[in-house]
Amino acid sequence: MAFSLVTGVGPADAEAPSAPLTSSAAKAPVSAASAVKTSTTDVSVTKRLTVPRGRVAATANPLYRTGTLPTMRCGAGQIRAGSAASYRYFMTRVNRCLNLAWKTQFRKVGLPFAQPTLRFVGSRVSSPCGRWPKGAGGYYCSTNRTIYIGVTREVLKNPFGPNHAQFMAHEYGHHVQQLAGIMNYYSQSVWRARPSTKLAFSRRLELQADCLGSAFLRQVSDDLPVEQDQWDSMVRWVSENGAKTWASNDHGRGRSQAYWMEHGFGAGSPSGCNTWTAPSRTVA
Repeated sequence: MAFSLVTGVGPADAEAPSAPLTSSAAKAPVSAASAVKTSTTDVSVTKRLTVPRGRVAATANPLYRTGTLPTMRCGAGQIRAGSAASYRYFMTRVNRCLNLAWKTQFRKVGLPFAQPTLRFVGSRVSSPCGRWPKGAGGYYCSTNRTIYIGVTREVLKNPFGPNHAQFMAHEYGHHVQQLAGIMNYYSQSVWRARPSTKLAFSRRLELQADCLGSAFLRQVSDDLPVEQDQWDSMVRWVSENGAKTWASNDHGRGRSQAYWMEHGFGAGSPSGCNTWTAPSRTVA
């Protein structure tokens, strides 16, 4: 199954975000064949937990009790407009920070952790999850646990680092959902559901990824950096434009996306990102 999402903004300059950066998450049911082995040294608690299954994986996941993500210095540098090399370097360094941050969170509760594969592509390649979703700048495929990032002329016009960091962190949020059992619950829930139910579940999944990405951005905001006025501009742009790319409303309205971005950024923790028990009005 493939769904599209909007995860960030593409500012004309560092002061005034104005154009969309789109991405997409391709979800597939978890299978034994796609399992990734991890070392027991990844666990810092005495007893290793089993990955939660069913509804509890989404509504009461142990990750919600892990506190704030660690404050990170990514050393990502600056993206130079038109430079594919600087873009790849920046995104690779942000991805490295995400690996370290989320490994720490999973270790806190003894859940197994594995890094996703990061793949930069210059064209819309297919994956085990299907074709590249129309209009998307990148996506996460849960079957092979790979984040696909498009390196295109349009993307390279935008050198605003926080925008791209949020984009990467959102896609990584889907990987977190996969490892934590949330993606599996989603896949099982929508398998034979009515269209309206599928859309409602998709919104909770995507808005949670918005929130998880923003929680990470909060913890690296001094390093990127992310100034308050820049963050406010990003949130305002998403509120006004975030839903325009996707006609089916499978990612939530702009104000819902902005709401969960603010929740995550304010908390700096997955504790603020439980969209699965949130009132329907906040995930509309």
